[in-house]
Amino acid sequence: MYEVELTHPQTKFMQLDAKFPLFVAGFGSGKSTTEVVSIIQDLSIPHYGIMKIGAYAPTYDLLKLITIPYLCEHLEEMGVGFKLNRSDFILTLENEDQIILRSLDNPSRIVGYQTFRAHIDEIDTLTEVKATEAWNKIIARNRQMIPILDSDYEPLIGEDGKQINHLNKVSAYTTPEGFRFAYNRWEKNPVEGYVKVKAATYSNPHLPSDYVDSLRATYPEGLIDAYIEGEFVNLTGMSCYPKFNRELHHSDAVVEPHDTLEVGMDFNVVHGAAGIHVYREGYPVAVDEIHGAYDTDEQISILQERYPNHAINVYPDATGSKRTSNNTTESDIAKLKAAGFNVHCDYINPPIKDRVMSYNAMIMNGVGEIRYRVNTTKCPNLTNALEQQIWGENGLPDKSAGLDHIVDGCGYFIFQKHGITKPTATTTTTHARY
Repeated sequence: MYEVELTHPQTKFMQLDAKFPLFVAGFGSGKSTTEVVSIIQDLSIPHYGIMKIGAYAPTYDLLKLITIPYLCEHLEEMGVGFKLNRSDFILTLENEDQIILRSLDNPSRIVGYQTFRAHIDEIDTLTEVKATEAWNKIIARNRQMIPILDSDYEPLIGEDGKQINHLNKVSAYTTPEGFRFAYNRWEKNPVEGYVKVKAATYSNPHLPSDYVDSLRATYPEGLIDAYIEGEFVNLTGMSCYPKFNRELHHSDAVVEPHDTLEVGMDFNVVHGAAGIHVYREGYPVAVDEIHGAYDTDEQISILQERYPNHAINVYPDATGSKRTSNNTTESDIAKLKAAGFNVHCDYINPPIKDRVMSYNAMIMNGVGEIRYRVNTTKCPNLTNALEQQIWGENGLPDKSAGLDHIVDGCGYFIFQKHGITKPTATTTTTHARY
């Protein structure tokens, strides 16, 4: 007997009889478990022939890191044999039913098959345009008919003489990410079939006692409603860094002879920018800036001229490993290394929202702690950017005002050294058996 403990919101969601149900959830409320158990519930419907279930995530990396391991773990607990085709991303059960795994960032692959049910993880992390495109393709694929069987295992026939089928469903599971796709479909103007269940973090009674407090200490106040309460929060037109205050966050700190410099750097022709930081009492302070440098060569020259006797760590834009700011053959990051700087850089940049959230959490977290300061006299452009940059209609920081370069550069440093790590948690309460 396969048994899973469910919270009250999870149980409510599993009992919905809606064509397009949404589980909108705070961190730790069991979103991934809800999706996997819902898939297993679908597979448990009595049927003959091959049932096909679609499972979707924003990227193939998330499918490999979260969706597939969760599915395999639960199927093993059920004692169900399965085989994963890693090249086709199809999980085939021992009865030949299939779970077809696809990425939302490549909607062109959502073709050539039909599903009975579909399950979509974190759709709100996509832009609204891409989310809409993926959603439309998924619901178009979701048309496999699975008949309701009577006690003799025969299709149930209605009074009109037609076969009665189980409801085709497309279920979505997401953390709210502003007023985007999920808000517009399920909250603003829901039409028939669009039904949501909200799950707050504390709906899970078996979380560690300090879990919610750790979220409040990690995330900026403006996103607590989204990431704990599971509420939609409108970011468009709002400040990207709403808690920054030039008086409250000012520091008189300057570079001292013994300091190791921590430099966040953005590469752009004519708009090269960098924020120079030092640590005071365990926390970073922006003490100088480079603004409007012509190219990376000029940024290197400025750092060498201003700080010839300092160890310098640089946290650059990761795209600089692939191209150069002045169209020469040597990459920007290669130039930094050749100049003798210690370069700290991942293969790709962090997600923009994760970078901004990490920066906000250092500026002021949900319990009012300030862990990042700026010498506003020495860093006027960074100060202006932190005060004035807003969220654009595309759900990303607005770039039209030209405020992005210096704050992007500093953000790479903040994320590398102080990036948010989402706490993990378990699920609980009511029992579901299959």
